[in-house]
Amino acid sequence: MTARVEVKGRDVVREAYRIETEDGRAYVPECLMTHALRPGARPSHQDAYEWIAAHRSALVHAVNRLACGATPRPPYDIMTLIEAR
Repeated sequence: MTARVEVKGRDVVREAYRIETEDGRAYVPECLMTHALRPGARPSHQDAYEWIAAHRSALVHAVNRLACGATPRPPYDIMTLIEAR
């Protein structure tokens, strides 16, 4: 079974993308993406969507841990839970 991650847009103030999994919704800070893309630069929407797709499994696991009240492993420990399901 493939993990489902839907991108629900970008939060300009938080400089993060909102994602949704079966366990809940969370913010993924853009700084997680910049290390793999262009250090010091904000990722384009295309870059962000591709990065999220490539890291789908780790993001699903991080949201699951956040929804359970646990801390995800670094570097995903800087994600913020919006809402658990």
